[in-house]
Formats: sequence, C-alpha cells, structure tokens
Amino acid sequence: MKLLLLAATFYLVLWPRTGTASGPAKPPIIDIHCHTAGIGAGGSGCFVSPALRKNWRYRIYLKSFGVTEKELEREGDSLILQRLSRTLAESHHVKAAVVLAMDGVVDANGSLDRSRTEVYIPNDFLARETKRHPNLLFGASINPYRKDAIQRLDQAAADGAVLLKWLPSVQDIDPSDRRLIPFYVRLRELGLPLLTHTGQENSFTRKKDELADPERLRLPLSLGVTVIAAHAAGNGWNHGEENFKRFLRLCAEYPNLYGDISALTQANRQGQLVRLLKHEELHGRLLHGTDMPLIATGITSPWWHALHIPLRSVWRIAAIKNPWDQDVELKRALGVPETIFANNSKLFHIPGR
Repeated sequence: MKLLLLAATFYLVLWPRTGTASGPAKPPIIDIHCHTAGIGAGGSGCFVSPALRKNWRYRIYLKSFGVTEKELEREGDSLILQRLSRTLAESHHVKAAVVLAMDGVVDANGSLDRSRTEVYIPNDFLARETKRHPNLLFGASINPYRKDAIQRLDQAAADGAVLLKWLPSVQDIDPSDRRLIPFYVRLRELGLPLLTHTGQENSFTRKKDELADPERLRLPLSLGVTVIAAHAAGNGWNHGEENFKRFLRLCAEYPNLYGDISALTQANRQGQLVRLLKHEELHGRLLHGTDMPLIATGITSPWWHALHIPLRSVWRIAAIKNPWDQDVELKRALGVPETIFANNSKLFHIPGR
C-alpha cells in the first residue's frame, strides 16, 4: 500500500503535467503580433531605410531575430522566417504566430514613397514564405491610400491573410479619414480583423503619435469592422486625456473592439498589463500577442517585475530560454488568465494545421 501511495504522489505532484493528466487539453495559444524584417536579400523586396540602418535599434533587432546582416546577405531575408518558425516549434506553449507585413508611406499619387518609409515588408514575400512554415500565419499590411488598395486587399485575402496590420503613426494613415470608407466596407465583407497600433510608438526614428489615437477608430468600428487595438492603447495622451481611457470608452460603446496585450511587459510599460487586467469585463476581448522580436530582448526581462511577482518566480521565468515560453510564463505570473490565452483560437483558425 505504501508503494502505491508513493507512486500516486509521484504521478500527481512530480510528473510533468500533460493535457490528459491535468484535464481537458487547452486551446492552442496563438501569437497575433509577430514581426519580421528584411534588407532585400534574396529578392524579397524588403528594405530598411538608411536612417534606421544607422540607428542603434537596427543591430538590436537583428540580434533578437537571431541573425546577422552577413547571414541575410548570404542566405536571403527568408532566413528570419526560418529562425522564427524553428524557435516557435520549440515552444511548449505557443503553437502558431501571425507574422506581420509592413506597408510603407504613400505619396499623393497613391504609390509607395520610399523616401519616407523606414521599413517595408511586402505582402507577396510574406504570403509566400509563411506558406512554407505550418506554424506561421500571414498578416497583411496595406496602406489604404494606395491607388489600388482594395485590389491589394482582395489579393491578400486570396493569399490567406488572417488579419490586416496598420501602424498609423509611421505609415501616415488617419483611421478617421472618411475617404477610407470603401476600404473599410471591403475589409468587413472579407471578415478580416484590423490590427492597428494605438498609443505612443518608440521603435522608429519618425512618427505622428496623434494618428494612433484610439478615438480615430470610431469610423471603422461604426462600419462593423473588427478592430484590434494593439497594446490596448496602454501609453500616451491625446487631447489632454490618456489614450487608455479613450480606449476603455470605445470598448463600452463598440463590442467589435478588441485589444492585444503585446508589449505590455516591457520595462517602459510598467503596470500597464496589471491595470488592463483589472477590467474583467474586457477579458473576453483581450488577445495574446508578443511584439516579437522585442520579447527576445532585455526590455521584457522578468527582472523588471521583481517587485510585483515572487522572487522564485522571477528566477524560474528568467531561466526559460524560449522567448515565447518566457513571455507566456511572465504574463501568467502577472495575472493573465488562461481564458485570455484561449481567445485567439476563437478568432483565428490555423488552416489545415
């Protein structure tokens, strides 16, 4: 009998938990906010502006992707997607990630303005490369001021895009511009969510933060577009009011407004995640994202949160090598419930996977 009790104790307490041992299997965790990059190597069509390539951020981004500039020149920009897929496949928690294209600034003629674009990741390159990796999903990016914006939107949908991504403060997009109504109508018809940056932007050398004011999202919301406010407008002010308060007001008015929790564990965003989680009425509309590659840098180290979570948890999380797993465990320690991690699987299907 004692041997049976000891065996049972080992099984229940010490044996690693699986979906069968701990109850029903959890829905797969999907990261809806993952970036890539490229310098045009291998005919990708990507580019990084000369100003940003000279900026200190550029080297950090390459290092966090696990590549060097020489490797990209030799093997092509698709190498970053290969490294992302491999690291993701090693994750115990995250099954798939939506990798985001990045359209540029558009000139008065509706064409790409390279002189004002800092990072460009074309849709066709990303659509092609994500098809090669079962754990990577295609997130399109289309500046709605392009002369052929709706045609590009239809093409992105045909190529398997699961959402559309904007960074208004960098792409010079005003979401409240009524000239965009036909674009929004088509977006709604296609059933593609709009993931758009809200709040301050600190990753580029130039920006217009007023364009990332949550209040500018009223137009697409009123037209029935599913809108995901990236970072849940966690920082910055507009018109003398915190962007976060403006986001909360819109959430109360529009059930088709969601928020993602990407970047909210960064050192410069202390307390933003905990503040958001206090609004339990929003838990069903909060979506998991990471803002990869930032989770592979020191800015999201669990040590920044040592005053808010037990020290033993900090040590345990800091020892996790996989950036996606470390991100999930840190968020769990900060109070993110499993229901939030499961929300993405309700909105995003992993086709044939």
